[in-house]
Amino acid sequence: MADSVELDPVDLHILRLLQNDARTTYRDLAAQVGVAASTCLDRVARLRRSGVILGHQLRVDPVRLGRGLEALLSVQVRPHRRELVGPFVDRIRALPQSRALFHLTGPDDYLVHVAVADAAELQRLVLDEFTAHREVARVETRLIFQQWDCGPLMPPGAEDRESADGRVPGTAES
Repeated sequence: MADSVELDPVDLHILRLLQNDARTTYRDLAAQVGVAASTCLDRVARLRRSGVILGHQLRVDPVRLGRGLEALLSVQVRPHRRELVGPFVDRIRALPQSRALFHLTGPDDYLVHVAVADAAELQRLVLDEFTAHREVARVETRLIFQQWDCGPLMPPGAEDRESADGRVPGTAES
C-alpha cells in the first residue's frame, strides 16, 4: 500500500464525478465540488501527477463495429515459463479481437476478453490464434450475454472520508 496517495474529501469528490463523466468541464466540476475553478484545476493536475488519474478512455460499442459476440477465454499455457509469457502476451494483445488480457493465478494462466463478429469467427480465433500454438494447452470459452460497468473506483474507506464533510456519497449532491 506504499504507492497509495492520501486523498481528502475534495479529491474524492472530484474523482467520483470525473469517473461518472470525464468530459465534465472544470467550471462545472468546481461548482459541483464547491471550490474555485483554479483550485479544481490544480487538484486534477495533482491527481494526474501523482498517478491517481491515468488518462481518458474512449468507449466504443462492439456491436456497432460489427463485433456483436463477446467471450471470455480461459487459457492455460504449458510450460508456463517467462520466455513464453512475453511473446504470448504480445501476440494476444496485437489481435484486433482482443479487448482485455489478464494474467491469473490458479488453474488458468490467462483470461482474454474478445469481441468477434459471430460464432464462426470465435471458432477460427480459438483454433488459429490460440490452440494452434504449442504452448497453449487448453482454452475454455464462455460467451458474455450482458455486461455492466461498476464503480466508480475509490480507495478503501473513501465513503467515510467523503461523508465526514457532509456530502452523501453516490448522490447527485456529492
